[in-house]
Amino acid sequence: MDFTYDSTFQGAEVVRMYKTLLGTQGFRKGMDLYFKRHDGQAVTCEDFFAAMKDANGADFANFLLWYSQAGTPVVKVTSSYNAEAHTFSLKFSQEVPPTPGQPVKEPMFIPVAVGLLDSSGKDMPLSSVYHDGTLQSVASNNQPVLSTVLRVTKKEEEFVFCDIFERPIPSLLRGYSAPIRLESDLSDSDLFFLLAHDSDEFNRWESGQVLARKLMLSLVADFQQSKPLTLNPKFVQGLKSILCDPILDKEFIAKAITLPGEGEIMDLMEVADPDAVYAVRTFIRKELASQLKSEFLSTVENNRSSEEYVFDHPNMARRALKNTALEMTELALHEYKTATNMTDQFAALSAISQKPGKTRDDVLADFYTKWQHNYLVVNKWFALQAMSNIPGNVENVRKLLNHPAFDLCNPNKVYSLIGGFCGSPVNFHAKDGSGYKFLGEIVLQLDKLNPQVASRMVSAFSRWRRFDESRQTLAKQQLETIMSANGLSENVFEIASKSLA
Repeated sequence: MDFTYDSTFQGAEVVRMYKTLLGTQGFRKGMDLYFKRHDGQAVTCEDFFAAMKDANGADFANFLLWYSQAGTPVVKVTSSYNAEAHTFSLKFSQEVPPTPGQPVKEPMFIPVAVGLLDSSGKDMPLSSVYHDGTLQSVASNNQPVLSTVLRVTKKEEEFVFCDIFERPIPSLLRGYSAPIRLESDLSDSDLFFLLAHDSDEFNRWESGQVLARKLMLSLVADFQQSKPLTLNPKFVQGLKSILCDPILDKEFIAKAITLPGEGEIMDLMEVADPDAVYAVRTFIRKELASQLKSEFLSTVENNRSSEEYVFDHPNMARRALKNTALEMTELALHEYKTATNMTDQFAALSAISQKPGKTRDDVLADFYTKWQHNYLVVNKWFALQAMSNIPGNVENVRKLLNHPAFDLCNPNKVYSLIGGFCGSPVNFHAKDGSGYKFLGEIVLQLDKLNPQVASRMVSAFSRWRRFDESRQTLAKQQLETIMSANGLSENVFEIASKSLA
């Protein structure tokens, strides 16, 4: 489990941890006291902490470290089952990596929501846990619970569940209960089991993502060694079980059947290989489209609607699932022609745009004709084409620079077209350096028009050392060309020089 986020996201997650620890009613009590004490005042994080703590008589130990200590905690979990004693143990260790100015870190207060699954995939009832030398009840109103929150506050500690009569599979960090990186000893078999059965949708999704990342990295290694690629049947079956589950929320299904992006996989590699990652992701999508053809077709057909567009969760979820499944079928052109709203039509266009040819060109032109007076939709239209991984797309993007709707002086147009292009692992990181050369030229043109936008674009070069030597050389050449330009702005100089440093 590996999430990266900015300070705004982490701040929101810290507030959410209060609710995880206190429950909905406890969090409400804390909010009521907070407003009673501080309405109309300038307040601090410590004031919010105090309101939550005092309203509930809670012991939050070292919780304030979330506000003062930089870095994302890495939590490792190992499990063991004692069949004779009927106990199940979870051992936690945590570490916060050093950051500038904070070389030594203290252990954090980390709420870890946990459930245990039996061999049939059902949540086991939990009544007590042994921790810190005492047996603690986790029951609610004297009734066992199916999920509980463990308070991990030390560098190393152990929680032992009692009255566990078969070896369970733990569902860890349910609901993403804390903004941490979690490493566990769950096997692939355990992850497949959680993918099929976990009652917690976040963990069901995360299990699939972990398996997909492992699978993709393994296939990338095979691709690099020119070995034949084969798709694990268990992975196909796992996605099929989700796709065909009538009880699951449709928006969740749409997310669960979506593979990790190329960028996410490249981040996990010692030396990023855009071509191999793209080839593997394309292979998996084709295999899934073939092996689950009837399931994807029925998903599209069962989630169509000719009724008036409605903006609510059931309809948004239905459209999300239909349009995700649509990408795996040959129905895109039909869906484009029969769409009754822009969301469905754009989703069909997105599927069509990944296959070069006359149909693609005709449909892109038709969509522009229909929506040319809506500049936000036109920006999406530019971005869709720019992000495409069709071979040699840099030339298409060059042509779009001269499109009547494009304006290099308009930042949002630049972010859509140029920023979108930088998001294509195949074409921006093209082996011949054409993507890097294109961006280098654009940055120098932009710098004379809008240095702030130019500096944002040049930051796409910032991770050039993550790639192979050939790409490193080509990207470095562009950075050096930018640095040597006459009259370079301070904005671009700062980003480019940091990238080279």
